[in-house]
Amino acid sequence: MSVDSATHPATQAVPGTSVLGTAKPHHGEKVIYILLVLAALISVLTTVGIVISLVGNTIDFFREVKIWEFLTGAEWSPLFSDPKFGVWPLINGTLLITGIGMIVAVPLGIGSAIYLSEYARPGVRKTLKPILEVLAGIPTIVFGYFALTYFTPDVLRDLFGVDVQVFNALSAGIVMGFMVLPTIASVSEDAMSAVPAALREGAYGLGASKFQVSTRIVFPAALSGIVAAVVLGTSRAIGETMIVLVAAGQVPQTGIDPRQAYETMTAFIAATGKGDVPTGSIGYKTIFAVGTLLFVITFLINMISIRFVRKFRQVYE
Repeated sequence: MSVDSATHPATQAVPGTSVLGTAKPHHGEKVIYILLVLAALISVLTTVGIVISLVGNTIDFFREVKIWEFLTGAEWSPLFSDPKFGVWPLINGTLLITGIGMIVAVPLGIGSAIYLSEYARPGVRKTLKPILEVLAGIPTIVFGYFALTYFTPDVLRDLFGVDVQVFNALSAGIVMGFMVLPTIASVSEDAMSAVPAALREGAYGLGASKFQVSTRIVFPAALSGIVAAVVLGTSRAIGETMIVLVAAGQVPQTGIDPRQAYETMTAFIAATGKGDVPTGSIGYKTIFAVGTLLFVITFLINMISIRFVRKFRQVYE
């Protein structure tokens, strides 16, 4: 006997569902989807706008200065009567101070993340993590003056007896590491907390200690997220302006002695872009050339990190 599907209860469509039984999308979901697409487009358009604002003056700059001279020259004095446009001293200062900062931030940040994820009790974690993240909300100018007026004279000179100049890379780099620390710690802790509990339970069942579980199970499983945290912190350190402008000095040089003063790319841009340089001059165009180089360096670092993250990403069901 045939059954009329139009009248049989089992085949009647339920209001608000499709023929296959899945819910129809709500109008609110479409609005959220459109808002998310707009947010992504704004981010992309902002990046495109930054590139457009840099390219024009950068091209004009390289019409007057050879690219090879700009990248490999060891003298940087673009505002002098006899200008030199070798940007390597600025790159050297940027890498030196960023390296010092990451030496401080990476072990402290990852160590904090391991403690918060694997050792701290839930109540302690809820208390310590917001306190740690407060550092990320402190204006960087405060970090700069802290490095200049307290860390250099009272900590480096008086406490540790280090013979440093008033403006120096060591103080700026260490304080920069304190600034970057919350970013690395927070993102790394989120990555470790996302590791399935079954992996921990299996390791404990095999007799592993908490330290072994933390370093041999959780850390490798969360490696892609930890790398992303380190790269994010590195990008922020490279782009930091106020700490290096206040505490590192404005002496472009190619040495590696952290007790001396150095100038970074961001410090040069901030100091030169105050309005004292005539618009359209070669000194004015150097701001855009250095900004473009800084953008390219940051872009390359992020591209390398993306490839690394994709290669070591762990996917769990």
